[in-house]
This record gives sequence, C-alpha cells and structure tokens, in this order.
Amino acid sequence: MNAPLQYPTEVASDCATTRETVLARYQNVRNQTEALCQPLEPEDYCIQTMPDVSPTKWHIAHVSWFFETFLLIPFLPGYSVFNERFDYLFNSYYLTHGTPFSRPQRGLLSRPTVAEIYRYRAHVDEAMRQAIMNLDESQWEAFANRTVLGLNHEQQHQELLLTDIKHVFAFNPLRPVYHEAKPTTVPTHSAAQQWVDYPGGIHWLGNTGEAFCFDNETPRHRVFLNDFALASRLVTNGEFLEFMTAGGYQNPEYWLSEGWSTVQEQGWQAPLYWEQLEGRWWSMTLSGMRPVDEHEPVCHVSLYEADAYAHWAGKRLPSEAEWELAAIQQAIKGNFRESGQLHPRAINTEQTPAQLYGDVWEWTQTAYSPYPGFRALAGSLGEYNGKFMSSQMILRGGSCITPQSHIRPSYRNFFYPGDRWQFSGIRLADDR
Repeated sequence: MNAPLQYPTEVASDCATTRETVLARYQNVRNQTEALCQPLEPEDYCIQTMPDVSPTKWHIAHVSWFFETFLLIPFLPGYSVFNERFDYLFNSYYLTHGTPFSRPQRGLLSRPTVAEIYRYRAHVDEAMRQAIMNLDESQWEAFANRTVLGLNHEQQHQELLLTDIKHVFAFNPLRPVYHEAKPTTVPTHSAAQQWVDYPGGIHWLGNTGEAFCFDNETPRHRVFLNDFALASRLVTNGEFLEFMTAGGYQNPEYWLSEGWSTVQEQGWQAPLYWEQLEGRWWSMTLSGMRPVDEHEPVCHVSLYEADAYAHWAGKRLPSEAEWELAAIQQAIKGNFRESGQLHPRAINTEQTPAQLYGDVWEWTQTAYSPYPGFRALAGSLGEYNGKFMSSQMILRGGSCITPQSHIRPSYRNFFYPGDRWQFSGIRLADDR
C-alpha cells in the first residue's frame, strides 16, 4: 500500500505536541510491529513469493530506514548511521534519493540477518528517543509532524506485513498457521441485503484538514452526485459462489476486456486462496485452512472480479465519492486488527449500511488520480504519492488487518485492478 505524505504547516490536532506523548506513541507503534513478528520463525522472515510481496525482514528494516533517512539524518546532530549500505538495500522507490535495490529480488538476500536487522531497529529507536526528548525547540514542530507521518507509514507496513505473510504461508504446502483463530459466534444466516438511498447534489469530498491525513486526501473539494443507493452490507462468499456456479468465470459478457484476458492468462476460477477439496471449497487464512463460510464477506478478489460480479448482479461498484458520503455519517467501528480475528467476519445485523469500516477494503469504480488542486511535495518525499497516480483504482474503508486508529472516512487506498493478495472485497451500488 503506497500511501502519500502530508506535512501540515501546523501540528495537526491528533498529533500530540508534548515530547512524552510523541515518544509513547512512537514506542507503541514500533512495539506493535515487532509483536506481529512474534509468531514467525527466522526462516519465515526471508521469503518472497512474488514481486509484490516483500520479505518480513525487509519490511521491518525499511520502516527503520524511513526514520533514519527522513528524521535522524536531517534533524539529529552527530547521528551515526548504523550501516551505510542499508540505504541502498532498504530504500523502496525514492529515485531522487538514490538507486533502490531491485524489489523483485528482495527475497534473494540472506544478509543482513534477521538478528542484525533487529539491532538496526534498536539503534534507530535509541536515536529517535534521544531526538524526541532533546531536540532543539526550534525544530520540534517539524520533527513531531514528520514523526507522526513515519508512524502512519509504519502502520501501513504492519498491514502489508500481514498480507505478505499470508501469501508466503499459502504458498507453502504445509499451510502453516500464523495465529490461532479467536473463538467467535458464527451467524447461522446472513443479514438480509437491503438498499440505502442517498440524495444527489453537490457534496464535499476529502479531508477537512483538522487532523493528520495523507496528501492524496486533499484538497477538500466539491463534487456533484446523482441520487444513488449502496448495498446494506458486503457481498458474501455464498453470493459470490452463486456467481461462480452460474459460470461467472467462463462468460466474457460480465468482464472488462483486461479482466477477461487476465482470467484466461491466470486461469482464475475462484477468489485467491480458495481451493476445492473433495467437492467443498476451502480457503487459506492466517489461521490455516478452513472451509469457506458462505456468510463471511468475500475477500481477495481483484477489481476485475468485483466489477464482473456487479455486472452479473445487475448493479455496479460505488464511486469513492459515494462511499465517502455514506462513511462520514458513521462512527469508525468494525472488524479491525484489534479484534484479533485477522479475517473478515460474518454479520447478522439490521444496521444499514454495515461493514463500511473494517473486514475488507472495498473496491470502487474510481481511478486513482489527484484531486483538483493537488500538488506533490517537493523533493524525495514527493515521490511517495504523486507518481503512483496512474493505472490504479481506489479502495475504501480498511480491513480486518488495518489498525483502527489508522483509518478515516477520507482515507484513499489504491492498487492495480488485477491485484488480489490484499484483503479486498465488494460492496454493490445502484442508481436511483
């Protein structure tokens, strides 16, 4: 997930300005990353199963590289770089900063070792602690804002870390278990699908600027919408199975041209991680293999599959403006990483619309492009967002592995339309 950056001219309201509070938040987020790695063996840290997946050890080194490169080196006098060659290995895509190591080859590196990378993290953490507590007051505001940015960046990599671990474990024929599933009450039926109507007209889209956000959520601007409706819940596995049974993967009528070509080239017959064993569909999860629950939201589908399903159902995907209009009317509650499930959850509720937040990222029909008036940041940090505004599509709402504190109504996630390894799903929309 390549999120953009924003440096507000003043400390945002959710960016605590006291040094003690910033340090506490820094330590909390950094500890969460290492806690996510606790179930892993050293061998698990090194695997890369496709170019989009990064090894776990690369993730935990890269986020430290970010703090070292964009905070410690420019702000902390006398800072001693842990290893100068790490700047090459753990630079992700900042071409104005240097030449990054090839992304598809990250999994070919046995060194540095996992132990050395953890020493690197400890080195950066100690220097960050010194900077937070002792930096000159004249630099504090800029440093505090950039620290909050770095922590949001690390939260994104926490989600990527889990997504990539799932892909690595699913590739292994042993189907390893990352964590034991928490006991939960499984609904015996899905909430009835309903439609929630929303009025058209002129509406505001984008972040208000009252709290931290990434720069692709701004500038706030007006959009015109026709009357529309959103489905009251996400599309379930059972409903997607009906699409499959009806020949959805065999009928080009429902598919975008590129989507149909991808289906043929990749041999898609079901969502990613689904396997048919002895006449029954099973799915790989972070808790190992389990039978597909027809009441859970369908997950790990591409934009192509989401769009094809919508066409088959006689509906469409929502625009990101439609989604945000609905989302700003709800509290940010849902099945996030904090629930401990790390898997989409079935619901049986009359709340409408439900599951706007958490469970799965929701594909929209909106291409990832700049808002009117958007300007990329100057310098290397401007690469974080602006150069990716091409050929990708917007997803909204967060997922079951997103930290709840990381999401907001204006948050724009983006992936290529053929991507399936993310926790992505479907909500239908309709015209009124």
